[in-house]
Amino acid sequence: MSTVELEEQRTTYSPTGDAYSDPSRDRNSGDALFGKEKVVAFIGQGVEFKGTINYTGSVRIDGKLNGEIHTEGTLLVGQQAIITATINAGSVISKGQIVGDITATEKVLLLASANMDGSLCTPRLSIEDGVIFNGTIEMKKSTMV
Repeated sequence: MSTVELEEQRTTYSPTGDAYSDPSRDRNSGDALFGKEKVVAFIGQGVEFKGTINYTGSVRIDGKLNGEIHTEGTLLVGQQAIITATINAGSVISKGQIVGDITATEKVLLLASANMDGSLCTPRLSIEDGVIFNGTIEMKKSTMV
């Protein structure tokens, strides 16, 4: 079972009937960086997804994902998230665990509770104190005009 939420339509699907049933509820835990993004889809804690995700806009993941993520938008990785994937995104903001390679055209922000094992390729990178990072970093100028 999975939880999928579409903000624009204010439609909530939940197998338990109680998770995120109030669309106006702030799922972003007050974190200013997470709060700035308009989330168009959400994979909740306890949800496991295997496969490829292609999307526009911002998606927040608090569950487990194994596969690939492709977007020009933003990927928000919650503190309880465990992602094993190849990620190609505009921006990645992470508080959770990522195993795999990230290519971001805009920026990668690893917040204090993040754990990253893999390679990063991005023009802008911020790593807070407390992050565990094992891997390689390649920084190139942004190709955006």
